[in-house]
Amino acid sequence: MTELNLEQIRNFRLHSHHLDTFYTKEDLIAAAGACGMQNSPPGAWETALYNRIPSCSQEDMNHFLYQERCLLQAWSLRGAPVVFPEEESDVFLSALIPQEDEPWIYTHGISLALDFLQMSFEELLPMLKQVMPRLNGKTIVTKSALDQTLAEWMLPLLPEEKKTLWNHPSMYGSPDKQTVGGAVVSFLLRPCAFDGLVVFGAREGISPTFTSYNAWTGHPLENQGEGEKKLVRKFLHCYGPATPASFEGWLGCSGKQARRMWKAVSEEMEPVKAAGKNAWILSEDKACLLSPKPLQRELLLLGGHDPYLDQRDRSILQPDKSLHKQIWKMVANPGTVVYRGEIIGIWTGKKKSRGMEMKITLWNGFQDKGKISVLAEEYADFRQQKLIGIEF
Repeated sequence: MTELNLEQIRNFRLHSHHLDTFYTKEDLIAAAGACGMQNSPPGAWETALYNRIPSCSQEDMNHFLYQERCLLQAWSLRGAPVVFPEEESDVFLSALIPQEDEPWIYTHGISLALDFLQMSFEELLPMLKQVMPRLNGKTIVTKSALDQTLAEWMLPLLPEEKKTLWNHPSMYGSPDKQTVGGAVVSFLLRPCAFDGLVVFGAREGISPTFTSYNAWTGHPLENQGEGEKKLVRKFLHCYGPATPASFEGWLGCSGKQARRMWKAVSEEMEPVKAAGKNAWILSEDKACLLSPKPLQRELLLLGGHDPYLDQRDRSILQPDKSLHKQIWKMVANPGTVVYRGEIIGIWTGKKKSRGMEMKITLWNGFQDKGKISVLAEEYADFRQQKLIGIEF
């Protein structure tokens, strides 16, 4: 069995994530579609795309997402907002729909509301889907307004004895702003997104907007065929060598769903040894893995939720597990300093009235702070800020 070392794996993943050299705007669709770009917290996808295509300004990104609309934002992997090529909507949306008795893993937290209403997921999701077409030609500003508007549209469909409970203050927080019905809708929006019923529109100031897929793209969600297989291939190409368990974690779905999807591509895979463990790669990626190309970019300042950092085998990125809690937090991950594919430090940036300040922590004795400072200045410039200070 072929055995792969850390350098081979890191180089391959950097190449797959379009982080090995400087790509151009002509590579936009390939870079955004490699494995999608999470946009939580808001702006995360912009930092990710900037790191792949530094010549792409924020104005360019807004144009591609909001005017040209070759990119699309919708709830996708792990139920998070993700930006991906519109032409691959079936891969990043409908491929995530469970089949038969596979559970909707993204909606576990809904049980409190279901118990309160004494209603089932299977009763409520069809009701929401019944009113979702009313989003056609309509734009709703803010997520809370979307939840409450859809909850109001559903109200006439509910049994009479459930309507008072539906309008009861939410048990999930902000009871002054959200009802139980609004909370139910919030959980059910992910399944609706996978069916192409709701997407993000253009931001209004700091507020997101929402509309239907049809209204935003001008056509219904179309199945191009083999969406599930394409999604597994994307995962293996960006995160291979990998296992079914890591695929499950990346998708945020049930083990049953992940295993079914994985099996559909099993004939295109082969086993390898990666860092002493059994894993799988796409057979067509083997030559690239065994003969990595020299990196034209060795040093990177990645955002805290960059797709490259979404590797499930985190020790590939940083072998010292005692540092992992500093990199991957429950909320608000810091940015990372990456050298030849390894995380060698973390960074945070704060906007001040005069510009941006950055704090950078390095772990492995990397001495060339001048190169890091240049990257920091370039990132601040991308964010249309002046870098007024760096603390190492």
